Amino acid sequence: MTKESVKKQVRQAFDHRLAVRVYQEKEIAKKDVEFILDTAWLSPSSIGLEAWRFVVLDRAHIALLKDQLKEVAWGAQYQLDTASHLILLLAEKNARYDTDSVKNSLIRRGLGSGDALESRIRTYKSFQKNDMEMADNPRALFDWTAKQTYIALGNMMTTASLIGIDSCPIEGFDYRKVNTILANAGIIDAEKEGIASMLFLGYRLRDPKHPRSRKPREEVITWLD
Repeated sequence: MTKESVKKQVRQAFDHRLAVRVYQEKEIAKKDVEFILDTAWLSPSSIGLEAWRFVVLDRAHIALLKDQLKEVAWGAQYQLDTASHLILLLAEKNARYDTDSVKNSLIRRGLGSGDALESRIRTYKSFQKNDMEMADNPRALFDWTAKQTYIALGNMMTTASLIGIDSCPIEGFDYRKVNTILANAGIIDAEKEGIASMLFLGYRLRDPKHPRSRKPREEVITWLD
């Protein structure tokens, strides 16, 4: 396969991808969902922390939570009724430089002992306290880990489109109430993590009513002379 043929496939996937809200009854094969999830698992994260978790609900599990979620997720009404799968993107809370989470990420990458470990922790302390000004702000720490999940989110949507599966990312819900629903269902530990976004997957029932629109390319891409 040549570089040009790969580029063509990727461009076709991006041209095909739309926010699909209503899906066919057709189920996505588990092996295809696992393939999509692999691209989330292998996605990059800030300081290699991987401060995330991806929880998968098939139609049967969606049905168990659907009524509760529809009351608080205004952006997911049709998707909750028709999607084949729902992926909950969860982000870690309180991921400070001095936590086990950060230390374990260093150990995982072979930097877990002696001067190398202490040097990295000092660097991350400076990063969180001085560069990002978030080390002592729980909301800022959560926002930092939550926005990293969007790297995985984008990779999953692109991968899905490459293999002919449609998707729709959702932020339109009451985060506090969704976290409560998920905690009550035993899906999350609300002290340690919270929802960042949702991703619905399925096969489109029809094309969306409105065509995709983008700003002119020259308005959003700038090459410096």
